[in-house]
Amino acid sequence: MKAKEIKVWDPLLRLFHWTLLGSFCAAWFSQGELFESLQDRLSGELLQEVHVWAGYAIAALLLFRLFWGFVGPRYARFSDFVRRPGETLAYLKAVLSWRAPRHLGHNPAGGAMIVILLLSLSLTIVSGLALYGADKGLGPLAGWLADAGDGMIDAIKETHELATNFTLLLVVGHLLGVVWESLLHRENLVRAMLTGRKRA
Repeated sequence: MKAKEIKVWDPLLRLFHWTLLGSFCAAWFSQGELFESLQDRLSGELLQEVHVWAGYAIAALLLFRLFWGFVGPRYARFSDFVRRPGETLAYLKAVLSWRAPRHLGHNPAGGAMIVILLLSLSLTIVSGLALYGADKGLGPLAGWLADAGDGMIDAIKETHELATNFTLLLVVGHLLGVVWESLLHRENLVRAMLTGRKRA
């Protein structure tokens, strides 16, 4: 441990972060229409199983993050990083002018990104479960949606795809934000999320 570093991210938050990344990647790369050539070599049922279980993992992780956002350590709590829209916009202006103040926890823009990502992932999961129930007659929503018609299935599928693609766009924005903030404040934020420590 370096003398001038302090613990910011707790082990459970870091485990959540990297497990969520892995689960989202597994869900993305196992979706049926993404790699048709891969389906020729692998069983389509295997890819479907990977996709479904990755979705269940994301759902469980989202429930954990909601819980941890209220009872976790200081920097994991929503109360530490959820800010008013005006404060978030002011921070974004300061970021673009390279004058943004450094935050030990999430800055206002990062806090807003987390909230939007959690909401987008939630919509992705709910629409995925709905599609699984309506199209396959499986999953926790199957009892309500097993008799859905083709029109409803198509609408749910489109919603799921839009939510997934929007989430992917947010992930790219998050990565760009991490790079920008790392350069702005001369600290490795990826390393901080691995070790849990940041410069004091």
